[in-house]
Amino acid sequence: MPEIIETIVYRLDELDEEAKDKARAWFREVGFGHDWFEFVFEDFERICEILGIALAGRPVRLYGGGTRQKPCIWFSGFWSQGDGACFEGHYAHAKGAARAIRAYAPRDAELHRIADALGAIQRRNFYQLRAAITHHGRYYHEYTMAISVERDSPAYQEMTPDAEDGLVEVLRDLARWLYRQLEREYDYLSSDEHVDEAIAANDYTFTASGRRFG
Repeated sequence: MPEIIETIVYRLDELDEEAKDKARAWFREVGFGHDWFEFVFEDFERICEILGIALAGRPVRLYGGGTRQKPCIWFSGFWSQGDGACFEGHYAHAKGAARAIRAYAPRDAELHRIADALGAIQRRNFYQLRAAITHHGRYYHEYTMAISVERDSPAYQEMTPDAEDGLVEVLRDLARWLYRQLEREYDYLSSDEHVDEAIAANDYTFTASGRRFG
């Protein structure tokens, strides 16, 4: 025979601290958007374009059928020693990159340094350096990027002695920069303050113990 069971539910601000922590843990596990990093990726795509990096693409399936190209950017984080970020693509000199990156990100000193370093290496090689960047292995960090550097010189000039190592390190610095942005975004989105706002905005309710109701 059917029964009616009544349950008292609470908003987050009505719970005690232990129950609030349990409610927040539920949200971080279930309510956290699977695409939370897309804004960081979009920003990185624009930065790569400014610096002269054409990111490689890979096909991904769409829900309605068909495919679209998604940039080859990967990361893992944020708790293990081997965590990091990496990308695939091709790099060549981009005229005015140092000025353009300052206009795009006027307060990011690390991006300014990276653009300046790329420009300095290219200048010593008459702006003829190119690099192919590919990912190898099952981990994702700057050292899983294989970077092949060459000088596209009509006169077959060799690159300067410091060029290859210098360019490789700067491109890896860019991967490190990306990882820090992802870590910063994750920390912000998973903070108590932001989680509380998201729970309130969605009007989620909980039992007295902090278990999600409904």
